[in-house]
Amino acid sequence: MPKDTLPSLPLSGLFAVAKPSGPTSMAIINDIKSLINTSPLFVEQEKLDAHKEGKNEKPKRKRWKSNRDMAKIGQGGTLDPLADGVLVIGIGKGTKKLSEFLDCEYKTTCLLGCETDSYDSQGAQVRVAPWKHVTRETVENALSAFRGQIEQTPPIFSALKMDGIPLYEYARSGTPLPRKIEKRPVTIHSLEVEEWLGSDHNFRYPGLVLSKEQKRALENTLRSVQEDARVVDEPEESGGDDRAPTAFVLRMKVSGGTYVRSVVHDLGHAVGSAAHVVTLTRSRQGRFTLEPIEAGDVGCVSWDVFKAATEDVGPADEDGHTAWEREVIDRFEVIDTSGTTGSNTKPTQSSPQPAAPST
Repeated sequence: MPKDTLPSLPLSGLFAVAKPSGPTSMAIINDIKSLINTSPLFVEQEKLDAHKEGKNEKPKRKRWKSNRDMAKIGQGGTLDPLADGVLVIGIGKGTKKLSEFLDCEYKTTCLLGCETDSYDSQGAQVRVAPWKHVTRETVENALSAFRGQIEQTPPIFSALKMDGIPLYEYARSGTPLPRKIEKRPVTIHSLEVEEWLGSDHNFRYPGLVLSKEQKRALENTLRSVQEDARVVDEPEESGGDDRAPTAFVLRMKVSGGTYVRSVVHDLGHAVGSAAHVVTLTRSRQGRFTLEPIEAGDVGCVSWDVFKAATEDVGPADEDGHTAWEREVIDRFEVIDTSGTTGSNTKPTQSSPQPAAPST
């Protein structure tokens, strides 16, 4: 895009990155922030010049601040390290628009017969349970209880705090909870079985297993709010059947604050088994999506673009933009000075246009 077609700088607005599975959302944000805070697209040139000058004047080092706060940046909803997919980023005035992206669409693979402390495959086995009796029809019938407005209990192994102490610390130490974990109202707009994998997959239970002492501690914590709570294995009778436990894929659209892991965990109980998440993808967050297919959809910037730029930002093009800046511009929704969301900018266009689908 020619320089003279860009809105006035620095830019405020929104874009989305395709987060990979593995790193935390905060790690992603911090790496992107290190690039944003050195870009004249998002930081006033005077600030960049002053910061550069301050760095070079070592005796006056206290006069300049780290560039970490040069531009305001935020995210529209944390993803677990296991999860991949759409992570909306707000810059400048765009951070005030992040609350518009609470409703999200997810695709998750569920594995029956085992529940874990984290409710996903990155945790430790808490207990195993029978799974062979569960059919696709069983699961589909059980899903009706999870649709609409429901009350959801956050995981006992979560960072949510009760009286200033994370819930997971109570569970690990066996300390009784001061009170029951408060349920949260959430809305499951849609919830369907997208694919029934059966035993045709390579997923396995986590290798890490809670010890007897750890199980007793967890049970002690749970019994402080539920007298009949038991953490006991109920292994499936093999009977010469060495099939892998059943797995299936759910697709859902949910409101902000929904724990997808809890949906899967509670569904396992509802069908007389146990279950945990083995893959989790946020496929859509508002109008930002991994696969733009509708008018108004906006694609994501690949994480590889930012990863490469943190190692070597590379040369600028004829318009003065580096490769990562060009990718962001192509999918950026500008917020003007009045706080209004404008159309996406796009290279080679003389006026703002919808962003092209990303591949």
